[in-house]
Amino acid sequence: MGLSAISPWSSAGFSSTGVGMAAILWLIVTQIIASAVGGYLVGRLRVKWVSVHTHEVFFRDTAHGFLVWAVGLVISAVFFAALAAAMATGAARTTGGSSAEGAATAGNSYFVDSLFRTDHPTTDQNESAVRAEAGAILVHSIRESDLSATDRTYLTQLVAARTGLTQADAEQRVNDTVAAARQAVDNARKAAAHMLYWLFVALLIGAFCASFAATIGGRERDRVAAV
Repeated sequence: MGLSAISPWSSAGFSSTGVGMAAILWLIVTQIIASAVGGYLVGRLRVKWVSVHTHEVFFRDTAHGFLVWAVGLVISAVFFAALAAAMATGAARTTGGSSAEGAATAGNSYFVDSLFRTDHPTTDQNESAVRAEAGAILVHSIRESDLSATDRTYLTQLVAARTGLTQADAEQRVNDTVAAARQAVDNARKAAAHMLYWLFVALLIGAFCASFAATIGGRERDRVAAV
């Protein structure tokens, strides 16, 4: 699925919506299969309880299946936390700063570039400090409720000086860029929240499948006669 989602050709491979739906379906199917197998095994491999009421046996098998799912969830969480930490460390080493700074720089590079677009591009190499300063202002405006008047005026003057735009056009470009950056962040938050909702649903399905499969495995174990 990972290889089919990426293609070197234009207009090929999965769209972002297709990848998202495939990831959700894959997550649910994986939870069902893995949880059901784990629950069935824990029910089948238990000892046979003699002189125990049927309802008590059902409760114990259900609890054992749920515990198998919970242990698998903890192991998965630890694994993904370690993976995320390793990726953040690699990003920090690549950018030469902290992971937060690297993520902010990577996320706002497009919007910073859009601020300083001009009809007369130059090869001036002294713009790195200016772009870094503008990027820091953008990051700060996203963290706060809005861009402050002082930052807006300064950024407008900076854009006008670098691009040759009039003050009014530069101010309009700053407003449009800040709005686009905030919209991009909001879209990312909504996508993350949407994915978390489906993750919660998948985990609930996995817990049910593990508990139910454990009762099936337990019944199969009790049917085996002692030799």
